[in-house]
Amino acid sequence: MDDIEKIKVARELLKCSIEKSRKLGVEISERCWRLESFEQRLDFLSFSLRDLSCKCTLYKMSTHDVARVIGPASSVVMIFDVICGFEKSLSTDDVSDDVLAYLTTVKLMEEALRLLTNNCKLVVSWLDTSSCCDSSWYVRKVNKCLSIVRGLQGTEERNRAKGGVLMIALDKVEIEFASMLRGITPLSVALPDVIRNVQGVVERLSVNGRVEKCMSVYVEVRGLNVRKALEGFDLDYLEEISLTEFDSVLSVEHYIDQWDKHLEFVVKYLLDTEHRLCIEVFRKAAFKDRCMECFARIAVQSGIHSFIKFGNTITKGKKEAIKLLKLLNMFGSLNKLRSDFNRIFSGGACGEIQTQTRDLIKKVVNGTCEIFWELSLQVELQRPTSPPVDGSVPRLVNFVVEYCNQLLEDEYWSTLIQVVEIHQGWNHESFEKGLLLNEMQNIATALGLNLETWAKRHEDASLSSFFLMNNHWYLCKYTRGTKLGELMGNEWVTGHEEYMEYCETIYLKESWEKLPALLNEEGLVLFPGGRAIDRQVVKKKLKEFTEAFDEIYKKQSNWELCDKGLRWRIRQLVLHVVLPSYSSYLEKYASSIEFEVTSTADQRVKYTAKTLGNMITCLFEPTVGKYGNSTKCTELSDKVNNSFVTNQLSSTPAAA
Repeated sequence: MDDIEKIKVARELLKCSIEKSRKLGVEISERCWRLESFEQRLDFLSFSLRDLSCKCTLYKMSTHDVARVIGPASSVVMIFDVICGFEKSLSTDDVSDDVLAYLTTVKLMEEALRLLTNNCKLVVSWLDTSSCCDSSWYVRKVNKCLSIVRGLQGTEERNRAKGGVLMIALDKVEIEFASMLRGITPLSVALPDVIRNVQGVVERLSVNGRVEKCMSVYVEVRGLNVRKALEGFDLDYLEEISLTEFDSVLSVEHYIDQWDKHLEFVVKYLLDTEHRLCIEVFRKAAFKDRCMECFARIAVQSGIHSFIKFGNTITKGKKEAIKLLKLLNMFGSLNKLRSDFNRIFSGGACGEIQTQTRDLIKKVVNGTCEIFWELSLQVELQRPTSPPVDGSVPRLVNFVVEYCNQLLEDEYWSTLIQVVEIHQGWNHESFEKGLLLNEMQNIATALGLNLETWAKRHEDASLSSFFLMNNHWYLCKYTRGTKLGELMGNEWVTGHEEYMEYCETIYLKESWEKLPALLNEEGLVLFPGGRAIDRQVVKKKLKEFTEAFDEIYKKQSNWELCDKGLRWRIRQLVLHVVLPSYSSYLEKYASSIEFEVTSTADQRVKYTAKTLGNMITCLFEPTVGKYGNSTKCTELSDKVNNSFVTNQLSSTPAAA
């Protein structure tokens, strides 16, 4: 291409540039209400650009140099005009009216600001290069243009500064973010459009360097929602109960039951919902890997550490049989929530919760096994104590039978097997279910040896046999058809029944069966073969009988048979032994001694046969209130909750 052709091309290029600049000037004047602060400078910029274009050949500038500056310079004016429109929208529009539309405007504003900054840099770079020209007029024009463009170049910085339009808009977005999060109740499922809006907010805040603020707002709002959801529960016990405040697990049994229900609600429902919401909200965020940090902080506000602390406190209490059942309940609760714990508390952010939970489980497992393998020993340790002076069933016997049956129920037994298997696995020991069954049998065997030892401590032979009869009846009746009875076998159960009958025979022989012999007819007839009766002998025998009866009755009036069926049985046997001989004696000889019933000591007949029978049928009643509100041992609660057992099967012996 020759020089003439080059000049023609340059002329056409300049012509187009000038026309474009002219149009930009017209456009600027039409939108002057948006560009009040920059109107004069932009007019000057447009004029200067046209002027510089016309004189480019004078200063030997190529057409490429002209195009390089004219294009970006034109864009600067147009972009700034668009930005002014966005500023008005962001300042006047309400975010809540259309969240996504507002976020779109924010995004476009960010893009326009970046584009304005980049174009300004290009223009400044070209003008800086051109300012080295020798023409003072040209230099003045260029410097004026530089000043204007550099002023526009700071638009993005001003928008992102405190009080800038973009920053104010992002502050409004944060406020709406908090508002939308508050609108999602803990147990509700957020609507898809709400989730989309929240995700859009998270994206915009993240892009603008507000990740920490976004997380902070999320944790603050959702944490408050979690705390509000728990306001209906009385959770003070989680912090208030300390190891020094309870002697036995029974004193905090109610709290342990509450702990089970409350922990399930917090983990399975409350935190599970928060976990799912947290993942969904931050799913599309650039920092989604940090979303578990938010959840972990919310979990802390739910009191999860307090729940674990309470569990640890229970495990540190003294070893006692009732505690074993409560530890099994606690393990069952934790095991039931195991999959939930593993899922929602996974990852490094929840590492502390994972560690504390594992430590609690370890304490529960170890504590359970320690108590279980010592149960038979704890029964044996009660052997030196004294038996009840009234021949009744010791509370330890009642407790052990009820306790063993409860422990053998499927709910507890299956959990115990699981716990022992875990414990032995930790210790690299092989698990055998038979070991647990043997320990349960050892408990029952130790209890039987206790009874034999206690019976020997009764110096009165009748009381000793009465005590054994009472207890073996109890063991027979209240183990037959139960889990403990099935474990021990039918031979063991019937063995107690047979031994009870043997003790029953000894008891009658050592007490009531001695009375009929006192009313024998030896010495009653005055002359051999005659019919005359020695009235003094009749009265003497009757007196001896009455005194012997009173002695036995007085002694045994404080003895107790807890079971209604056994009371009826023994009363009938005593009546059968005593009443026939006494009734027959009175019938035969009462008339000969001028029969008269009186309560004075020096009179002849103290009791009628009916009176004697009534007295016998009132024997062996248990003391009212001795076994709680009931007068019968058989009406004890199925749950082992009597305060007496706080000292039973614990680390120190107690009275039987």
